[in-house]
Amino acid sequence: MESVQQPAAGLARQEPDYDALLRANLERVFNERDPSARLRAVEALFVAQPTMFEPDGIVEGRAAIADVAGALLETFGPGFAFVPDGTARGHHGLGCLRWRAGPGDGTVTVTGADVAAISEGRIARLWVLLDPPAR
Repeated sequence: MESVQQPAAGLARQEPDYDALLRANLERVFNERDPSARLRAVEALFVAQPTMFEPDGIVEGRAAIADVAGALLETFGPGFAFVPDGTARGHHGLGCLRWRAGPGDGTVTVTGADVAAISEGRIARLWVLLDPPAR
């Protein structure tokens, strides 16, 4: 049986606030309609050279991530929004937040989760996982 290694005394690892970071990503990046505010949020929340993995491709860099978020909002219309579904969980630099999204009338058109690798309190890599459509 393998042993579990504990940090040396006085060297306890400081975990990021996964919930605050991943909720800020939804609200300030993926729900932000102003392109300059969205880019400022990406610059604050993501490392200098982030990567986002979507079902249809890989997005490299802060500006490209901001552009993808803007394109999603344009595609789905003015009332469309992402809403956190529960509290983000994480440990050892990996966090996950479930979400739902849809128009302003409360209809849910898509659900999924964001899984993020966190480095020094910022998102380094983000995987966008979509749930299969309901039958």
